[in-house]
Parts: sequence; C-alpha cells; structure tokens
Amino acid sequence: MKKSVFLLSIAAAAAAFGWWLIHLKNQPPRVPFAKVTRGTLISMLPTNGKVEPIRWQAVRAQEAGLIEKVPVQEGQRVAEGDTLAVMTISELQAELAAAQSRVAQARADLAVIEAGGKAAELTEIDNSLARARLDRDLAQREYSSLQRLAEKQAATTADVVAARDKMRQAELRIDGLVRRRAALVGKQDQAAAQARLKDAEAALDLARRRIAQTVFRAPMAGIVYELSVRPGAYLNPGDLVANVGEIGELRVRVYVDEPELGRVAVGQPVTITWDGLPGRTWEGSVEKLPSEIMPLGSRQVGEVKCTIANPSRDLVPGGNVNADIRTNMVASALSMPKEALRRDAGGPGVFLLQDDTLVWRRVKTGASTVTRVQILEGLHDGDAVALPTDLVLRAGQRVNPVYP
Repeated sequence: MKKSVFLLSIAAAAAAFGWWLIHLKNQPPRVPFAKVTRGTLISMLPTNGKVEPIRWQAVRAQEAGLIEKVPVQEGQRVAEGDTLAVMTISELQAELAAAQSRVAQARADLAVIEAGGKAAELTEIDNSLARARLDRDLAQREYSSLQRLAEKQAATTADVVAARDKMRQAELRIDGLVRRRAALVGKQDQAAAQARLKDAEAALDLARRRIAQTVFRAPMAGIVYELSVRPGAYLNPGDLVANVGEIGELRVRVYVDEPELGRVAVGQPVTITWDGLPGRTWEGSVEKLPSEIMPLGSRQVGEVKCTIANPSRDLVPGGNVNADIRTNMVASALSMPKEALRRDAGGPGVFLLQDDTLVWRRVKTGASTVTRVQILEGLHDGDAVALPTDLVLRAGQRVNPVYP
C-alpha cells in the first residue's frame, strides 16, 4: 500500500514537471528593449591632439660655451629682456679688452696725423724753419748792402756773388724744411689711419655683440614653458636655451581621422582634457581646417587647429591631450540607443515592439553620438525597440520584453 502511494507521488511529480517544461517551452523568449525618447542630442567627435602656444619665441645659443647660471625656472613668468641664462665669457672679456686697446691706439694715431704729425718732430722742424728764415733775412740784407757798395766801387763783384749765394742757400733750406713738414702727414696716411680706426671699432663692436649673445634674454613677455639648460651644460651654436610664450590662450593641433573630417567645421566647440590634471576641462573652438592629410602612426589624419582658453595657465604647452569636437547639436531630437540599429539589404531598421510581437521597421537616421542615434523617420516618442541579444530575432516573433 505504501509502495503504491510512493509510486503515485513520483508519477504526479513527473507529470507536473513535464507540464512545466511544456509550458516553459511555449513561453515567448525574454528580449531586452529600450524606449525611443526625445531630448537634446550632442554629437561628439573624440580624438587627441597636442598643445602649443599661439604667440611664442625660441631662444637659441649663438656661441658655443658652458652655462654659468640660470636665474629662472620653467613655468616662471618673465618680462621682455629678463635674463634667462648666462654663459661663461672669460675668453670673450679678454677679446673685448684687446679690441678696446686697439681702438684707443688707432684714435691716438689718427689724432697725431690730423694734428700734422708728432709734436716733437714738428717743433724741431718749426725751430729749424725759423732759424733758416732768419738766416735768409740777414743774407738778403747783406746782399742788398753789398750791391749798393759795389755800385760805389766800395765792394767787389765777388763779395756780391758770395752774398747772393748765401741768400739762395738760405731760401733752399727753407723750401726743404717746408717740404719736410708737409711730408710728415699725407692724405694717404690720414686715410690709412681712419681705416685702421674703423677696423678696430668693428672688432670692438663684434666683441661686445658676442658678449651680449652670452646673456640669453626673454624676447617677449610670457611664460618660460620649456627650459632646456642648467648650470654646467655645454651648448653648441643653435642649441635651444628656452621657449617663451603667452599661454593664456593656446592652440591645440587636433588629429582627426580622414573619414571623420567631413563632420568638422570652423567654429565648432571643442572640449580638452589632460591626463596631467584629471577632472579639469578647457573650452575652445575650431579655428582652421587642415590643408593636407598626413600619416600619424597607422592613421591618416588632418591637423585641425583649435583655439583654447587657458585663463589659469595650468595647461602646459607640449602636452598630449584628449579632444572632443562637438560636431552637431540637435534640440528635442528623437533618438534611441545606437546598438538597437540594425541593417538588412534595404538599409537601416529596428525591431519595433507592437503588443508582444516584433515588427521590422525601416528608419531614417540623422545625427549621432557615441551611444545614441537620431531618428528622423520611422519611429515615435515612446516606441520600444529591441536591443542586441544572443537570440535570432525575426519579424512576427512573440517576445517577452525586458527593460534594463
């Protein structure tokens, strides 16, 4: 009796389980759905870029040498003309002193020439010239006196001739001294002295300019955003000392993949984020579209130039940043999750829920974001569309909708 009851219980349980399996098999499958809603749709184009100042100047070495001191720090604000670094200049100081000495000597030589010669030599010639003129005057008086005496037969012809010769000798000596004085300074001597002075002054100017080039100064007011030297560093001509720029407003070169360039237009808003300061954002706009396509790693990109406001000056030039270009914004847009969009041979469509049955509905799409797509035709606000599932869906299929 007990055995019969036990067997009946097992049979009843098996029958119930079988009925449950049949009922479960006849239940429609559970399928996730999402509602079509209306709201503002902002289409963003995410990419990356590099920051640079709009106004900046590089400071480079003109001479080779060792850096002696660096009185500024990277990130420091400087005024135009402030000292950024100083190079060791001991050899150039010696060159400057030698050039100054040559200029002083050349000026002294030119002054002597312009004065007519050396003072001692001029004095000697002038004294000799005065004595010669005195001798000539005496000889001339003596000659005149002897001529009168000869006319009175009081002097001989030989005495007159001797007096005349003596007078002529005095005149010849005067002529020689005059020529000697004139020969002390010639036009060629003065021209040569002036040329030597110009050469010496040019060497002095060069030495001063070379010394000035060893003091590196800020070419403009701004921030020292790249400082490439430290005390003791050796520089070759052309090596970078520092970059100075105004960073209250920056340019970002944003790299946009070639297929996406058609979405970008001048004036579109841009949002910048930087891993160096998580949580911070910088706003700006597209300034200029690219003029060429270039390779960037495995990508083909165009450089879109954007202007970014940096009022607190904490976004650093040279940094690699993330950029989101707002390519479109549609107010009161009808949209749905992008993953609900499917395609067949006829184009895009969705599985629309009507009662508990799937209906294939063609749609026309518009703007899109990373997660949502605008629906221009085919759906209405509040419609339910099927999301991706492991099940194979078909039109006319009954489903059990689930809303995540």
